[in-house]
Amino acid sequence: MDKRHFLGAALATGALLPASAKTPATRQGPALLTITGAIARSNRGPLDPVRDQIMFKQKLAFSRAFALDFTTIAALPAQTIHPTLEYDNKVHSLRGPLLTDVLALAGPQVSNGSKVLLRAVDGYAAAVPMAQLRAWRFIVATQLDGQPMALGGLGPLWAVVDADRVPELAARPVKERFGACPWALYHIEVQT
Repeated sequence: MDKRHFLGAALATGALLPASAKTPATRQGPALLTITGAIARSNRGPLDPVRDQIMFKQKLAFSRAFALDFTTIAALPAQTIHPTLEYDNKVHSLRGPLLTDVLALAGPQVSNGSKVLLRAVDGYAAAVPMAQLRAWRFIVATQLDGQPMALGGLGPLWAVVDADRVPELAARPVKERFGACPWALYHIEVQT
């Protein structure tokens, strides 16, 4: 394959990183988010039933994965959104990197028909088409109203969209806008 065909194929599959994304050599802290499925890069091996208890109990399986710590996620360029949240019906500030930038670290092998399965620690999962994930500009929020989000609340990571600014979501009652937005996000599976 010549260079032009290689680059074209890499761009078509999403294998090249955006200029702002760097692949971290090693994690500085514990993994908060694990990406599996159709990915080109990995930095850890298969599911370990002892160390990966939540994933094991939720019947996940993978031979390799890309694990990210908080420092790596927080180092990506951040976006701020201001949705009205269903919990108090008030506008809040959420900040974090675009979910597409987080995924780019693992080199997702995606096409127009691909889906991303977003999974929370309680087992809740939302399958989001890649086109929708991009169009709605999902972020991986790490902060709520300028403060880190704690486990046991909405965090430490929340896959969320600015529902007030997405016409098809804004037309719904507030309580029906966040079905595709699992809080306490810990696992993403890229499906082809």
